[in-house]
Amino acid sequence: QVQLVESGGGLVQAGGSLRLSCAASGATVSIGAIGWYRQGPGKQRELVATIGSGGSTNYADSVKGRFTISRDNTKNTVYLQMNSLKPEDTAVYYCNAKRLAFYGHGEYWGQGTQVTVSS
Repeated sequence: QVQLVESGGGLVQAGGSLRLSCAASGATVSIGAIGWYRQGPGKQRELVATIGSGGSTNYADSVKGRFTISRDNTKNTVYLQMNSLKPEDTAVYYCNAKRLAFYGHGEYWGQGTQVTVSS
């Protein structure tokens, strides 16, 4: 079992920056890829960025060049550095971890953290 806890959200003006953290605990050896998703008001959940076990990254076109996903040396925490924030970035941001197939297909979700970008 894996637990994911997001933190770092808040209210920021357009053009500002925030760094989100996703702390994993429990059976972290079972985790494969980790991603950040977001859901804005009245919108569907969308993928923001992913990072694989080998360090490969992918980004949504809407955030490419502004956001950076990374992992610290302990391999227990994943970050999302968000720069040049825009009002359309306002959403609840969720951390997602996918299981390695060896441990059975499945995934884990954190509780989410609110990011609000004002004009």
